[in-house]
Amino acid sequence: MARKKIVAGNWKMNLSPAACNELVTALTAKQISLPEHTEVVIAPPYVYIDRVAGLLKDTTGFFVSGQDCHQKTSGAYTGDVSAAMLKALGCKYVILGHSERRGYHREDNALLAEKVNTALAEGLDVIFCCGEPLEIREAGTQNDFVNAQIAESLFHLDGAAMARIVIAYEPIWAIGTGKTATSAQAQDMHANIRSVVAGKYGQEAADNTTILYGGSCNAQNAQELFAQPDIDGGLIGGAALKADDFAAIIAAR
Repeated sequence: MARKKIVAGNWKMNLSPAACNELVTALTAKQISLPEHTEVVIAPPYVYIDRVAGLLKDTTGFFVSGQDCHQKTSGAYTGDVSAAMLKALGCKYVILGHSERRGYHREDNALLAEKVNTALAEGLDVIFCCGEPLEIREAGTQNDFVNAQIAESLFHLDGAAMARIVIAYEPIWAIGTGKTATSAQAQDMHANIRSVVAGKYGQEAADNTTILYGGSCNAQNAQELFAQPDIDGGLIGGAALKADDFAAIIAAR
Protein backbone atom coordinates (compact mmCIF):
# COMPACT_ATOMS: atom_id res chain seq x y z
CA MET A 1 0.00 0.00 0.00
CA ALA A 2 1.38 3.38 -1.01
CA ARG A 3 1.85 5.91 1.76
CA LYS A 4 -0.49 8.89 1.47
CA LYS A 5 1.08 12.23 0.54
CA ILE A 6 -0.55 15.33 2.03
CA VAL A 7 -0.06 19.06 1.69
CA ALA A 8 -2.11 20.80 4.40
CA GLY A 9 -2.64 24.54 4.69
CA ASN A 10 -3.25 25.90 8.20
CA TRP A 11 -4.72 29.37 7.83
CA LYS A 12 -4.60 30.04 11.58
CA MET A 13 -6.51 33.25 12.50
CA ASN A 14 -6.28 34.96 9.13
CA LEU A 15 -8.34 36.25 6.18
CA SER A 16 -11.60 38.11 5.75
CA PRO A 17 -14.64 36.35 4.25
CA ALA A 18 -13.90 37.96 0.90
CA ALA A 19 -10.22 36.96 1.02
CA CYS A 20 -11.24 33.42 1.97
CA ASN A 21 -13.46 33.18 -1.11
CA GLU A 22 -10.77 34.70 -3.32
CA LEU A 23 -8.06 32.29 -2.12
CA VAL A 24 -10.11 29.11 -2.52
CA THR A 25 -11.50 30.24 -5.87
CA ALA A 26 -7.98 30.98 -7.11
CA LEU A 27 -6.81 27.53 -6.03
CA THR A 28 -9.70 25.68 -7.65
CA ALA A 29 -9.29 27.71 -10.83
CA LYS A 30 -5.81 26.22 -11.22
CA GLN A 31 -7.47 22.81 -11.72
CA ILE A 32 -4.64 21.08 -9.89
CA SER A 33 -4.46 17.41 -10.83
CA LEU A 34 -3.31 15.23 -7.96
CA PRO A 35 -1.73 11.81 -8.38
CA GLU A 36 -3.18 8.79 -6.62
CA HIS A 37 -2.70 8.68 -2.81
CA THR A 38 -2.26 12.45 -2.64
CA GLU A 39 -4.48 14.92 -0.76
CA VAL A 40 -4.63 18.65 -0.21
CA VAL A 41 -6.12 19.72 3.13
CA ILE A 42 -7.24 23.23 4.04
CA ALA A 43 -7.75 24.22 7.69
CA PRO A 44 -9.55 27.58 7.79
CA PRO A 45 -10.82 29.37 10.91
CA TYR A 46 -13.99 27.77 12.28
CA VAL A 47 -16.25 30.47 10.87
CA TYR A 48 -15.13 29.71 7.29
CA ILE A 49 -15.30 25.90 7.37
CA ASP A 50 -18.77 25.66 5.85
CA ARG A 51 -17.85 28.22 3.21
CA VAL A 52 -14.60 26.47 2.24
CA ALA A 53 -16.23 23.01 2.21
CA GLY A 54 -18.85 24.35 -0.21
CA LEU A 55 -16.25 25.90 -2.49
CA LEU A 56 -14.23 22.66 -2.58
CA LYS A 57 -17.10 20.19 -2.94
CA ASP A 58 -16.39 19.48 -6.62
CA THR A 59 -12.57 19.55 -6.36
CA THR A 60 -11.14 16.03 -6.30
CA GLY A 61 -8.52 15.34 -3.65
CA PHE A 62 -9.14 18.53 -1.63
CA PHE A 63 -10.44 18.21 1.95
CA VAL A 64 -11.24 20.47 4.89
CA SER A 65 -9.85 20.32 8.43
CA GLY A 66 -10.57 21.98 11.74
CA GLN A 67 -7.69 23.70 13.51
CA ASP A 68 -8.61 22.20 16.90
CA CYS A 69 -11.54 20.65 18.76
CA HIS A 70 -12.63 20.27 22.38
CA GLN A 71 -12.00 17.03 24.25
CA LYS A 72 -15.66 16.77 25.30
CA THR A 73 -18.46 15.89 22.91
CA SER A 74 -20.70 18.79 24.02
CA GLY A 75 -21.48 20.97 27.01
CA ALA A 76 -21.02 24.35 28.67
CA TYR A 77 -17.70 25.25 27.03
CA THR A 78 -18.15 28.79 25.77
CA GLY A 79 -16.09 29.59 22.70
CA ASP A 80 -15.12 25.97 22.00
CA VAL A 81 -16.06 23.75 19.08
CA SER A 82 -16.76 20.02 19.16
CA ALA A 83 -15.45 17.32 16.85
CA ALA A 84 -19.03 16.46 15.88
CA MET A 85 -19.60 20.05 14.74
CA LEU A 86 -16.51 19.91 12.53
CA LYS A 87 -17.59 16.61 11.05
CA ALA A 88 -21.12 17.92 10.37
CA LEU A 89 -19.68 20.90 8.46
CA GLY A 90 -17.73 18.61 6.15
CA CYS A 91 -14.32 18.27 7.80
CA LYS A 92 -12.34 15.10 7.16
CA TYR A 93 -9.50 16.07 9.52
CA VAL A 94 -8.76 18.04 12.65
CA ILE A 95 -5.34 19.41 13.63
CA LEU A 96 -4.44 18.61 17.25
CA GLY A 97 -1.41 19.54 19.33
CA HIS A 98 -0.20 22.46 17.24
CA SER A 99 2.63 24.24 19.04
CA GLU A 100 0.52 27.39 19.32
CA ARG A 101 -2.21 25.44 21.12
CA ARG A 102 0.38 23.80 23.35
CA GLY A 103 2.00 27.15 24.11
CA TYR A 104 -0.82 29.69 24.29
CA HIS A 105 -3.45 27.32 25.72
CA ARG A 106 -1.17 25.10 27.82
CA GLU A 107 -2.33 21.90 26.14
CA ASP A 108 -0.33 18.94 27.43
CA ASN A 109 0.10 15.38 26.19
CA ALA A 110 -2.63 13.95 28.45
CA LEU A 111 -5.21 16.48 27.27
CA LEU A 112 -4.26 15.83 23.67
CA ALA A 113 -4.79 12.10 24.18
CA GLU A 114 -8.38 12.93 25.20
CA LYS A 115 -8.84 15.16 22.16
CA VAL A 116 -7.49 12.43 19.87
CA ASN A 117 -9.97 9.93 21.31
CA THR A 118 -12.91 12.29 20.87
CA ALA A 119 -11.97 13.29 17.33
CA LEU A 120 -11.57 9.68 16.19
CA ALA A 121 -14.82 8.64 17.87
CA GLU A 122 -16.67 11.39 15.99
CA GLY A 123 -15.29 10.22 12.64
CA LEU A 124 -12.48 12.72 12.11
CA ASP A 125 -8.97 11.73 11.13
CA VAL A 126 -6.26 13.53 13.08
CA ILE A 127 -3.24 15.55 12.03
CA PHE A 128 -1.22 15.29 15.24
CA CYS A 129 1.52 17.88 15.72
CA CYS A 130 4.73 17.35 17.65
CA GLY A 131 8.02 19.20 17.86
CA GLU A 132 10.66 20.67 20.10
CA PRO A 133 11.53 24.22 21.23
CA LEU A 134 14.96 25.71 20.58
CA GLU A 135 16.41 24.87 24.01
CA ILE A 136 15.61 21.19 23.53
CA ARG A 137 17.19 21.17 20.08
CA GLU A 138 20.30 22.91 21.39
CA ALA A 139 20.55 20.36 24.22
CA GLY A 140 20.43 17.54 21.68
CA THR A 141 17.44 15.86 23.34
CA GLN A 142 14.90 16.53 20.59
CA ASN A 143 14.27 12.85 19.82
CA ASP A 144 13.39 12.02 23.42
CA PHE A 145 11.16 15.09 23.64
CA VAL A 146 9.22 14.33 20.46
CA ASN A 147 9.02 10.61 21.20
CA ALA A 148 7.38 11.39 24.56
CA GLN A 149 4.81 13.64 22.88
CA ILE A 150 3.87 10.85 20.50
CA ALA A 151 3.88 8.05 23.06
CA GLU A 152 1.87 9.92 25.69
CA SER A 153 -0.80 11.17 23.28
CA LEU A 154 -1.07 8.35 20.72
CA PHE A 155 0.30 5.05 21.93
CA HIS A 156 -2.87 4.10 23.82
CA LEU A 157 -4.53 3.67 20.40
CA ASP A 158 -4.95 0.30 18.74
CA GLY A 159 -3.57 -0.29 15.26
CA ALA A 160 -6.81 0.55 13.43
CA ALA A 161 -7.10 3.89 15.23
CA MET A 162 -3.42 4.69 14.72
CA ALA A 163 -3.91 4.19 10.99
CA ARG A 164 -6.14 7.29 11.06
CA ILE A 165 -3.37 9.48 12.48
CA VAL A 166 -1.18 11.75 10.35
CA ILE A 167 1.85 13.01 12.26
CA ALA A 168 3.16 16.52 11.59
CA TYR A 169 6.63 17.36 12.88
CA GLU A 170 6.96 21.08 13.53
CA PRO A 171 10.20 22.26 15.10
CA ILE A 172 8.94 25.17 17.20
CA TRP A 173 12.10 27.15 16.57
CA ALA A 174 11.31 27.13 12.83
CA ILE A 175 7.69 28.31 12.89
CA GLY A 176 7.11 31.85 11.72
CA THR A 177 10.75 32.69 12.34
CA GLY A 178 12.00 32.33 8.79
CA LYS A 179 14.31 29.59 10.06
CA THR A 180 13.88 26.15 8.59
CA ALA A 181 15.35 22.87 9.67
CA THR A 182 17.79 21.67 7.03
CA SER A 183 16.48 18.85 4.91
CA ALA A 184 18.89 16.54 6.75
CA GLN A 185 17.63 17.66 10.18
CA ALA A 186 14.02 17.23 9.09
CA GLN A 187 14.71 13.80 7.58
CA ASP A 188 16.51 12.65 10.72
CA MET A 189 13.50 13.51 12.90
CA HIS A 190 11.01 12.00 10.48
CA ALA A 191 13.05 8.78 10.40
CA ASN A 192 13.13 8.81 14.19
CA ILE A 193 9.34 9.22 14.36
CA ARG A 194 8.79 6.38 11.90
CA SER A 195 11.12 4.19 13.94
CA VAL A 196 9.20 4.94 17.14
CA VAL A 197 5.90 4.07 15.44
CA ALA A 198 7.45 0.86 14.12
CA GLY A 199 8.56 -0.09 17.63
CA LYS A 200 4.97 0.17 18.85
CA TYR A 201 2.87 -0.93 15.87
CA GLY A 202 5.28 -2.78 13.58
CA GLN A 203 7.19 -1.81 10.45
CA GLU A 204 4.26 -2.14 8.05
CA ALA A 205 2.16 0.29 10.08
CA ALA A 206 5.09 2.69 10.31
CA ASP A 207 5.69 2.49 6.58
CA ASN A 208 2.04 3.43 6.00
CA THR A 209 2.07 6.38 8.44
CA THR A 210 2.08 9.78 6.76
CA ILE A 211 4.54 12.18 8.42
CA LEU A 212 4.47 15.84 7.41
CA TYR A 213 7.02 18.60 7.93
CA GLY A 214 5.71 21.86 9.36
CA GLY A 215 8.35 24.47 9.95
CA SER A 216 8.46 27.48 7.61
CA CYS A 217 8.03 25.30 4.55
CA ASN A 218 7.59 27.44 1.46
CA ALA A 219 7.61 27.36 -2.33
CA GLN A 220 11.41 27.70 -2.38
CA ASN A 221 12.34 24.83 -0.05
CA ALA A 222 9.40 22.44 -0.42
CA GLN A 223 10.87 20.34 -3.21
CA GLU A 224 14.09 19.62 -1.32
CA LEU A 225 12.21 18.80 1.89
CA PHE A 226 9.61 16.61 0.19
CA ALA A 227 12.33 14.69 -1.64
CA GLN A 228 13.50 13.19 1.67
CA PRO A 229 12.47 9.53 2.02
CA ASP A 230 10.52 9.95 5.26
CA ILE A 231 8.88 13.33 4.57
CA ASP A 232 5.42 12.81 3.08
CA GLY A 233 4.34 16.42 2.58
CA GLY A 234 3.89 19.52 4.67
CA LEU A 235 1.76 21.38 7.17
CA ILE A 236 1.98 24.85 5.69
CA GLY A 237 1.32 28.12 7.51
CA GLY A 238 1.93 31.52 5.92
CA ALA A 239 2.58 30.21 2.43
CA ALA A 240 -0.88 28.60 2.41
CA LEU A 241 -2.45 32.07 2.38
CA LYS A 242 -1.22 32.80 -1.15
CA ALA A 243 -2.69 30.74 -3.98
CA ASP A 244 0.43 30.77 -6.18
CA ASP A 245 2.76 29.80 -3.33
CA PHE A 246 0.47 27.07 -2.03
CA ALA A 247 -0.01 25.67 -5.53
CA ALA A 248 3.77 25.58 -6.00
CA ILE A 249 4.14 23.65 -2.74
CA ILE A 250 1.43 21.20 -3.84
CA ALA A 251 3.32 20.70 -7.11
CA ALA A 252 6.50 19.97 -5.12
CA ARG A 253 4.86 17.12 -3.23
